[in-house]
Amino acid sequence: MSYRLLADLVITLHFAFIVYAVLGGLLGLWRKWCLFVHLPAVVWAAIVEFQSWICPLTPLENRLRSAAGLTGYQDRFVEHYLIPIIYPPSLSNKMQWILGGVVMAVNIAIYWFVLTQWRESSRKGAKFAKREA
Repeated sequence: MSYRLLADLVITLHFAFIVYAVLGGLLGLWRKWCLFVHLPAVVWAAIVEFQSWICPLTPLENRLRSAAGLTGYQDRFVEHYLIPIIYPPSLSNKMQWILGGVVMAVNIAIYWFVLTQWRESSRKGAKFAKREA
């Protein structure tokens, strides 16, 4: 497997993690245990943004690209569409705080929605059980 392909896989995984961190709480509608897996991802994503840390996937991506002999990103799907989303040119400390806040706000809304749905479904189940008895 070529280093370029590995680098593309890492950047795709990186993007998938970001999407999961932002929207993965919706999986709680499917299975409750998904929230226990998702919550650490949200915390990690927020901490990385709030502390201006570099995600460990970033140096890995760069090492793989360097090993592939690439000095910059070529204009392929991964580079053209995913990299500008993950690494916008205007990314500043203030912007990272805003992004971290967005991650937290979206997830608070998702978790509120999921928990509300759980409560409603348990109430409906309790009403149905009373009718059966």
